[in-house]
This record gives sequence, structure tokens and C-alpha cells, in this order.
Amino acid sequence: MKEYRDYYFRKAKNENYPARSVYKLKELDSKFGLLKRGMKVLDLGAAPGSWTLGALEKIGETGKLIACDLKNIEIPTPPAAEFFQEDIFNPSGEFILKLKEAGPFDLVMSDMAPATTGSRFTDQARSMELFLRALEIAREHLGIGGSFVAKVFMGPDVRDALDVMRRVFKTVKTHKPKSSRPESKETFLAGLGYKGETDDGKN
Repeated sequence: MKEYRDYYFRKAKNENYPARSVYKLKELDSKFGLLKRGMKVLDLGAAPGSWTLGALEKIGETGKLIACDLKNIEIPTPPAAEFFQEDIFNPSGEFILKLKEAGPFDLVMSDMAPATTGSRFTDQARSMELFLRALEIAREHLGIGGSFVAKVFMGPDVRDALDVMRRVFKTVKTHKPKSSRPESKETFLAGLGYKGETDDGKN
């Protein structure tokens, strides 16, 4: 198992990514066709910057990426990207204005995870809180037809989250990438083809 983990760690180092998590995004993109040249992307929980770099490779110089995290990212910000050090539960006015100006986005993606406590119930609950906040932001800032993908720790409330997603996306999928650690409870929920919101919140 250690050798399995080290493979992606070494691969990330050899390919100049800050973390192994980039291969999760690459696999999700290969499976669901999330990223295309010229897209506008919102990257939530971007630190240390692997998903940001992976997305920028696909959207190119004609694309635009807004990234945010509580922590600073460890990479230089390329011209096509802007980074904001933000708390998504209490965003600054500057960040809110930037999202309104830059959007609507073609993809909102989140690799956010809570600081784990060792309590499975607590960790799952905190992960779901982050996931639901990411989904809320996606519903506010995605363009019609856009996509959403986010990490969550598996638990009994994931089914309810999928039900919510099915109301606003044409297609909803779950996937655990091969580069996820085998013992990890994480999975990724993807919503494809955003339908938009109706006045009563149902689609």
C-alpha cells in the first residue's frame, strides 16, 4: 500500500506538481470531460495548487481560472489565473465581486477536505459541510450547461446530496479515482449539464 501511495507522490515530484492530487483531477477530467480550452473555471480549496495547474494546462491562455483557499498556494500565479486567500463561509466583498464579474463559470471544482479528527462521524459531517457549500457556490455562479465536481467523505448523507444535485444537473455521477489512497473514504460527486434554478428551487 505504501508503494502504491509513493508512486503518485514520486510522479507529482517528477512532473513538477505540488501534490499528487492533480492525478485525481486528470482522471475525473478523462472520465467526465470536465475541462476544455477557453473555459472559465472556479477552483475551491486550491492549495497547494495542483488542481489549479492541472486545469490551466487544459483551458490554456484563452481560459480564465479563479482559485481560492484558506491557505496560500505554493505556485506562481500564471496570467490566466487569479488567487484569493478566502474563507468560503465568510467571503470578502472583493471576492464576491470578482466571482460576479468573472462568471458565469463553465466548471466549479472543489478538492476541499476538513482537518481530520479521527472521528469518522465528525470528519464525514465536516466534509459534507464543505461539499454543500461548494455546491451552493456552484449553483450561484455556474452558467447553464456547466459542470461541478467536488470531493466528499462517504457517509449516509451522501445520498441526500446526490438527490439535490439531480434536481439541478442533467447527469450526476460518483467516482473514486485510482490515485486516491485505498484506505481513504473520499469520493467525488460530479454534476454535468447545469439546468439552472427555478423560483421554487426545483427543476
